[in-house]
Amino acid sequence: MGVSTAAPDHGVAAVTMDFPPVNALPVQGWYDLADAVRAAGRDPAVRCVVLAAEGRGFNAGVDLKEMQRDAATGGHGVLIGANRGCAEAFAAVYACEVPVVAAVHGFCLGGGIGLVGNADAIVASQDATFGLPELDRGALGAATHLARLVPQHLMRALYYTSRTATAQELHAHGSVWKVVPRTELSAAAWELAREIASKDGHLLRLAKAALNGIDPVDVHRSYRFEQGFTFEANLSGVADRVRDAFGRTAGEGKDRP
Repeated sequence: MGVSTAAPDHGVAAVTMDFPPVNALPVQGWYDLADAVRAAGRDPAVRCVVLAAEGRGFNAGVDLKEMQRDAATGGHGVLIGANRGCAEAFAAVYACEVPVVAAVHGFCLGGGIGLVGNADAIVASQDATFGLPELDRGALGAATHLARLVPQHLMRALYYTSRTATAQELHAHGSVWKVVPRTELSAAAWELAREIASKDGHLLRLAKAALNGIDPVDVHRSYRFEQGFTFEANLSGVADRVRDAFGRTAGEGKDRP
């Protein structure tokens, strides 16, 4: 359980999330993930990173139960920690010195969108779904990253409705490299990662820096801008009201996501 990093194999290192039951990461989990991705990228033996997950789905965002426990005592420490931790993890994927291939299965929600939206390439299983259910859960954020996966108007419709898009739909938009049966996901992600890692390591690092440098949107600044509205929603009380309603719905015999 937690975040683990496998030793490099043919220049590829795997960073894996494992936070049962649904990979909803606690505050420390986001920081641990950021540290693992940065460390892998700094390793001179690594030329590509595969970001993967164990369990039912790739990522279900932040641990809302941890946040609700803190809010019940009148605190905002977990909210602040989660926002900063997510920003660190997203930034670590984006700024990783080598390309990052996300291997996505099952659900990829909330913070998961921040991770894959900042990855260099995405390989997904046929059962993968992508979305930002933030408005249903008393939060905002990661529209910055969803906008890197789908066109603007679709991003807005998905954001306002909290609906998800399938791996096949994202493949049609060009943001998912390949869609494969779930049993073939790891092999497909590693196939792409090894092809990338076959290039010169120094040149790959230069290429990653160059591509980040020509991005039309500053993903760090735009995401932090979004987070300001998350704080406003929490300070106004609307976030707690929506989260409490979501918690009651989730507790009615339905295992979420």
